[in-house]
Amino acid sequence: MSNAASGSSGFRQWVLVAALLAALGFAADAQAQEANVITDSSYRLGTGDRIQIRVFGEPDLSVETRIGDDGIIVYPFLGELNLIGMTARELESRLVNGLKPGYLVNPTVTVSLLEYRNFFIFGAVNSPGGYPFQPGLSVRQAVALAGGFTERASRNRIEVVRDSDSSRNERSIGLNDAIHPGDTVTVRESFF
Repeated sequence: MSNAASGSSGFRQWVLVAALLAALGFAADAQAQEANVITDSSYRLGTGDRIQIRVFGEPDLSVETRIGDDGIIVYPFLGELNLIGMTARELESRLVNGLKPGYLVNPTVTVSLLEYRNFFIFGAVNSPGGYPFQPGLSVRQAVALAGGFTERASRNRIEVVRDSDSSRNERSIGLNDAIHPGDTVTVRESFF
């Protein structure tokens, strides 16, 4: 075989390997876009979050579900599970431990967040109510989603009750502060 032929063969192999790696990267990107893998290990699941549970090699145990008002989902073999306040890693561990003893030898479980729970904005905004949360959302952006401030809105008197705060205390918040999933924001009216 000539050097040109072996060089051409090596180049084709390189192109094939590069194409395969690119395809794998594309598939990983598409999968990441399909399901937001929870990267914040401190994020606590709550009512309204939509999650995906995948068990490698077990399509019957892979589910998509929204966490209901009671915080409970029904999962195959394990029954009712209360997910309120759990992190994705805690849920993965709970599922692995529940499936291991009687069902699977060494289950691989992944929990992904498909959709965050809504945040709520009330008070002196044009369209109060619940809105889908997106990471990086500020109070200013939340007000824009709610149709903007009314004429009497105070831009300096905005309070939030964090869903993660068990005491449910209102605290002041500024226009550039972050909104979290499940937050309840109230825009107060100005006196003048």
